[in-house]
Amino acid sequence: MERLKEDGRVCDVLVIGSGAGGLATAITAKKYGLSVIVVEKEPVFGGTTAFSGGVLWIPGNRHGRANNPADTREAARRYLKAETGNWFQEEAVDAFLDAGPKMLDWFEAETDVKFVPTLYPDYHPAVEGGAEVGRSVLAAPFDTRSLGANLKRLRPPLSTITFMGMMFNSSNADIKHFFNVTKSTASFAYVVKRLAAHAGEVVRYGRGVQVTSGNALAARLVKSCFDLGIPILTEAPALHLTKDGGRVTGAKIGGREAGTIMARRAVVLACGGYAQDLARRAGVYVHLKAGAAHFSPVPEGNSGDGIRLGEEAGGAFDAEFPQAAAWMPVSRVPGKGLFPHLLDRYKPGMIAVLSNGRRFTNESESYHDVGAAMIAAGEASAWLICDHRAIRKYGLGHAKPAPMPLTPWLRSGYLKTGRTLADLARACGIDTAGLEATVAGFNRGARQGRDEQFHRGETAFNRYLADPDNRPNPCVAPVEQGPFYAVKLEMGDLGTFDGLKTTVPGEVLDRQGHVIAGLYAVGNDRASIMGGNYPGAGITLGPAMTFGWIAGRHLAGIAPGAANGEVAA
Repeated sequence: MERLKEDGRVCDVLVIGSGAGGLATAITAKKYGLSVIVVEKEPVFGGTTAFSGGVLWIPGNRHGRANNPADTREAARRYLKAETGNWFQEEAVDAFLDAGPKMLDWFEAETDVKFVPTLYPDYHPAVEGGAEVGRSVLAAPFDTRSLGANLKRLRPPLSTITFMGMMFNSSNADIKHFFNVTKSTASFAYVVKRLAAHAGEVVRYGRGVQVTSGNALAARLVKSCFDLGIPILTEAPALHLTKDGGRVTGAKIGGREAGTIMARRAVVLACGGYAQDLARRAGVYVHLKAGAAHFSPVPEGNSGDGIRLGEEAGGAFDAEFPQAAAWMPVSRVPGKGLFPHLLDRYKPGMIAVLSNGRRFTNESESYHDVGAAMIAAGEASAWLICDHRAIRKYGLGHAKPAPMPLTPWLRSGYLKTGRTLADLARACGIDTAGLEATVAGFNRGARQGRDEQFHRGETAFNRYLADPDNRPNPCVAPVEQGPFYAVKLEMGDLGTFDGLKTTVPGEVLDRQGHVIAGLYAVGNDRASIMGGNYPGAGITLGPAMTFGWIAGRHLAGIAPGAANGEVAA
């Protein structure tokens, strides 16, 4: 446990929270000459970032230009304007588009933070300005042994999306080999080697050390902090802000570091939003107000501390976006937690239905769009259904594909099954006639690779996470080979969109629109520029790191257009 000496209770910048937004701010401010302390209330650092996919949406980034050289800043701006509608924040969007590629280059040149390109399309590539590739990047895999003793303080990945604690690599080579383990000698050898290496890591370090996705991004950011001598104090909750007149001057800290830390320049709120603030979200989420349930896989520590501290200092918060959070359909795995449905919905031979047995959306749209469709349908739960062929090839939710047996998930009640569709409907409490009619209608088009109701598989994004070997449509196949299986989808989220009102650099504003001196907000504590929509992979982490970089430079007095260390007049 890193402890702060008594003579270190004063800094230039105090960052509250250790996710991507907060750490990006801390690293930037430190690199430009300011002293920085990061406090984190949980015993581990990394925030929601460590649970995430580790993808950043950065239009115009140098990695993406190789895959889509024709893309332009103007096209990305048109896309954001179309996606955000009445919530288009012109000045902030322009700042994001200008600074994003520079931020990415700066971190790769100045720190251990590295990225690799992805082939992710925008989530709505047919919308004006949308792109079929080139705007999303992914944190490069990382060997966490370089964290030394601090490895034990890195938040582990979400357990339900690992295989025995092992993370799959970013190229999806692992997934392909695991799917083919019983069909290919090369895949069998690859899987045995991977499992043996992982077992060795667990024996030696207590966890896997080769990490990918958001765990890699969090690890790279904290490694960069430690290299710069930035202390990250865990088990150190910020209880209250201190003020002198109208200026925020620091924070009272509880836990192992109880006392006051003074900040000469500013306190930066980076607490991850309010996804686990049960009282606040109960008054905001439409489905909760209607009496439905909600199960968020984000860390328990994201309980709205930053919003509360900002409001106590006079900051303005309004829950105003049409969708309050980035919705994520999840399933509850007995004894293991929540499983986010990131991949299975895109696969052929699967459909989602409501309790009336009817489909309600294109299952291959983004998690946010599927969640919004569940809410619009008046139900915060649904059933993801497939046949025997599909579950043995792709798995279903937390249930793994062949050769893993289905018995544990059936025994626990996580999976429902039926010899016929009528049997499955009875097991799930679904209207039998509705389900049989839905599947019959779906299958008529599916045998020719068509989804006549929702046009599934007709966009690049629909097809990206599907099965390219399934033709003619990688997303669509009939549901017809019994026995049939289902898992219950319920509403969850990846984080909140509404946040504190700020200037473009992140200074928190009061109800009159005036800057609260000495107080900044980044990440999900700051109102999203996406206006309650989800345009592409990484639209949370991309702005979080970009505006963290902007905030860090602003705190150091760097002119917005300066190439490096030019101080603003």
